[in-house]
Amino acid sequence: MMGDFDPPVVVVRDIVARALAEDFGTLGDLTSIATIPEDATATAAIVSRRYGVLAGASGATEVFRQVDATVGLRWHLTDGDVLEEGAQVATVQGNLRSILAAERTALNLLQHASGVATLTRQYVQAAEGRVKIRDTRKTLPGLRAIEKAAVRAGGGYNHRECLSDAVLIKDNHLAFLDLTAAVERSKVRWPGRTVEVECDTLAQVLEAVAAGADVILLDNMTPDVVREAVSIVDGVVPLEVSGGVTFETIRDYAATGAEFVSVGALTHSAPALDLALDFAPAPD
Repeated sequence: MMGDFDPPVVVVRDIVARALAEDFGTLGDLTSIATIPEDATATAAIVSRRYGVLAGASGATEVFRQVDATVGLRWHLTDGDVLEEGAQVATVQGNLRSILAAERTALNLLQHASGVATLTRQYVQAAEGRVKIRDTRKTLPGLRAIEKAAVRAGGGYNHRECLSDAVLIKDNHLAFLDLTAAVERSKVRWPGRTVEVECDTLAQVLEAVAAGADVILLDNMTPDVVREAVSIVDGVVPLEVSGGVTFETIRDYAATGAEFVSVGALTHSAPALDLALDFAPAPD
């Protein structure tokens, strides 16, 4: 059963298959084949080296499944859980060659997803519940589903998964069509879909409200200007802040009264969380 923080299973399978093909090359793990007996077994633990938030367990699980379905993987924590330094996240048991072959790819996915979840949680905590933190489409190609699931694990919310989800009229669209006409045409062509409009000025905000936009994105506005927009709109249309939001400024934006703040850094700049695979010492 897929949890709230899991990306679609078919997407995870495809991501993992491509990652393993990239890592295995044509001959597989030459080092392990040369140095590890074929029937050797071992027990190892995935351990957190830093404080953070866990995400990406489904990806790591799929790595071990595709490498060797007989390898046992038991999770002690789940996506969204806080990781203390030194926490044992999971136990892996089975064929040693298989564990070593899967190690890097599993950790790559787990570290990246957990890094996204950790950064998201930091923004969410800084916002103190006054605004919803959302991601953007600024994701690593091919990893969007895993990254957006990690944002959810960190307590954030997803914006569009893809271009097919909603209409977002930006400045480059308005270079060819005026704002009011763009909203009208979008609502005729895609009835029932959310139509959001990116606005650079308060005049555009007023025009977007009059045109019937469902959401207004306030692009690169200062917190003071965002407050003006909130006052002007007066709750008629949800407002989303985007552009230039940093951890240093999130508290100011969260206090403006806007409903959402979108942060591209959640996915494009999250540092990987330090996780490792440690083997239990061999018996005497």
